[in-house]
Amino acid sequence: MQCAGLRRSRRRQTARRIRTQSVRRDPAVGDTLRLLRLLWSAGKGTAVVIAVIRLAERLIPAATATVLALLVSRVTALGGTGEIGAALLPLAGFGVVLLVGHAAEAVTEPLAYLVQQRIDGAHRAKVTRLTASSPTIDLLEQPEAQRLIRQAKADPDEFSQRTPGQAALAQLDQVADAVGVAAACVVVAQFAWWLVPLLLIPAFLNARLRYRGRMEFIQLWRSQLDVMVRVERWEETLASAGVGKDLRVFGLGDWAVRRLHQQHVARTEPQFAVWKRNLRGQLRSLLLVVPPLLIAFTAVAALTVDGHGSVATATAALTAGASLFMMIDLGYTVLTRLSGLEALKAYDELAELLTKDTGRPASPPVTDPGSSSLVRFEEVGFTYPGTTRAVLDGLDLEIRPGELLAIVGLNGAGKSTLIKLLAGLYEPTSGRILVGGGREMSELGVQAWRERISVVFQDFVKYELSAADNVTLGRPGVVPDKAVLEAAARDAGLGPVLDRLPDGWQTPLARSRTGGVDLSGGQWQQVVLTRALYALRTGAELLVLDEPTAHLDVRTEFEVFQRLAEQRAEAGVVLISHRLSTVRQADRIVLLDSGRITESGTHDELIALDGSYAKLFAIQAERFQQGYQDAIEEGELL
Repeated sequence: MQCAGLRRSRRRQTARRIRTQSVRRDPAVGDTLRLLRLLWSAGKGTAVVIAVIRLAERLIPAATATVLALLVSRVTALGGTGEIGAALLPLAGFGVVLLVGHAAEAVTEPLAYLVQQRIDGAHRAKVTRLTASSPTIDLLEQPEAQRLIRQAKADPDEFSQRTPGQAALAQLDQVADAVGVAAACVVVAQFAWWLVPLLLIPAFLNARLRYRGRMEFIQLWRSQLDVMVRVERWEETLASAGVGKDLRVFGLGDWAVRRLHQQHVARTEPQFAVWKRNLRGQLRSLLLVVPPLLIAFTAVAALTVDGHGSVATATAALTAGASLFMMIDLGYTVLTRLSGLEALKAYDELAELLTKDTGRPASPPVTDPGSSSLVRFEEVGFTYPGTTRAVLDGLDLEIRPGELLAIVGLNGAGKSTLIKLLAGLYEPTSGRILVGGGREMSELGVQAWRERISVVFQDFVKYELSAADNVTLGRPGVVPDKAVLEAAARDAGLGPVLDRLPDGWQTPLARSRTGGVDLSGGQWQQVVLTRALYALRTGAELLVLDEPTAHLDVRTEFEVFQRLAEQRAEAGVVLISHRLSTVRQADRIVLLDSGRITESGTHDELIALDGSYAKLFAIQAERFQQGYQDAIEEGELL
């Protein structure tokens, strides 16, 4: 018996494997099951309820035809006896069918909205998690990745785009429609089997024509996405407060409006032509629908008069037959299903792109890498993806613990690229970056490495959060400490700004927020500096600053650098600045030129060398003596 049971178990496993393989070989079946499985992400109970309601809606026509036939049969059988008791049951049944249909119609829309939002929310969370988990940003910058991200997000504001939630509901509708059509065909066949193909074939042909018309419009719409993007950008530009200054001062308003109107016309004229063709195509639909219905109705009436079938079955056949043309609609459901699948497949392609093997051998994470402020660049070269020019070429550099290191150089020398490599946002094209005890950064793990450093980028982000949140997000895994927060603000010179904020640390740093204010460029830079210093005081071992004081005046910048110099015994500090008058306080200054370190030493040593650094310093000193101030400022705290 055990052997027999084992054989049955193996046969079942083999059958399941065959079914699974057949599904994988048939993309259509796989897509159908994938969309239906999405419904579970809305909650199993909710998915079951929406499925039952959709099936009930599609069975309403067949049920209506059946109870009407029963009612007509009972009423006909009564004749003129005046006894209506026998008709009460089918009449009550008819009322129940109408009530169920009304209840389903009332419930299905809000429930479908809930299901769609839950599915789409889960899907967009997956897309966001996928893009945010990419350890480097080089792949995200590729045009193909940006296209896939936009397509995977499935923006519901885009006319031709449908979300996975909408596609899952459309797939459920297709299944329910098939059940409803089958039920209606069964009712029609009770009168005469040949009525089924007479009504079904024209219904499918009509649905196919409507689908082709909609698809033509959708394809035209998608072909004009570039024009639509330009139109949207012009609309945003005309409504922008910043651009509004130029529009008014230079009198560009009328010109910009004419340009926007021209682009609207160029986009809508071809669409209107397709719409007119589709409108003429409604005549073909009319010719497909009306004749079969007239033939069917006439034949049913004639055959009933001749005694073929009863009035009841004729009523059921006519009622169910008419519903076939309403249930068979390949337009919305098929287009929605296909478009939603595009978003899911775009996610699959994006996941494959972002998680592909980089070719580097995997190494176990290092628990104790030593001091993170000891970093060595060895023969590091880097070329941005899609380009051929090497930004860094054989760069050798050592970042020592407790040292304030300044990196200077002309624009385009590779300073910001060096910082991005140091932050692990890119991997070197050649060479290697060693941290701590001489291990490669990839061995430690990018995430573990970033927990040990704090970086302020030149193009820092202005978060529309409170002042406190803007600072403490520099170390999101650490419980906020008010004392450390105040100390970091003092070191960054943020105190006077905080004193002017209406709610102090709790003031939102965005005028669009209730009680919020806007900061000037220099004030924002002090907030970001505070964020970096807060991270330094809460465990970071290396502070990296890329042009952190470009918006500050020379005196404020000098004071900030003094405070940074005082902390170099606690952690290494890497500083990039275009102002050579302030980096002279650094323990060591390196000049980056053509992707390599060409000069290195203290300020006095480099001046004595009389090389490129000395010449740049002399030029800046002469401009400063002439009264030139290069602080960038664009507004102030209100």
